[in-house]
Amino acid sequence: MMKSLGAKTLAFPTPVWVVGTYDREEKPNVMTVAWGGICCSKPQCVNISLRKATYSYGNIMKRKAFTVNIPSEKHVKEADYFGIATGKKTDKFAATGLTPVKSDLVDAPYVKEFPLILECKMTHNIEIGLHTQFIGEIIDVKADESVLGEKGLPDIDKVMPILYAPEIRTYHGVGKTLGKAFSIGKEIQ
Repeated sequence: MMKSLGAKTLAFPTPVWVVGTYDREEKPNVMTVAWGGICCSKPQCVNISLRKATYSYGNIMKRKAFTVNIPSEKHVKEADYFGIATGKKTDKFAATGLTPVKSDLVDAPYVKEFPLILECKMTHNIEIGLHTQFIGEIIDVKADESVLGEKGLPDIDKVMPILYAPEIRTYHGVGKTLGKAFSIGKEIQ
């Protein structure tokens, strides 16, 4: 029997993404977000949702650009820290020992040590309620060569992205492969 839990943010899983921006003084900043995903395939776009109170919100509004940095499991502590500390008062790169890299394509930094980076130009911002959704056109994807698999594409088992369970507030790794997309369903006739 199904039990009603009320209106909650209980969609499993959500990605743990680290959003990179520059502030007015060119200081690189990063912030962890869980509200985000792919939102368009042509042009290739992602969305992220931030509260206006965040430092990154103002940075994106001013610079019209951001990076999506996908951390691996080995950087779960840093990713969590990036969501706890504020860039207004803290140099998050200095605190964690991670390295900011200036994108040569968009006006935003990325995290050198993270295996997968999306460089995005903001195309839209939509006020939803507590959060504003930013749509970013993916200008380029950068991947560490160590995480590339077949056909030169990132291998999820090598990237080892972090997943987040909203409301429960726990981080998880990726589980086993269940089947090939757009194929396993063909067994139903």
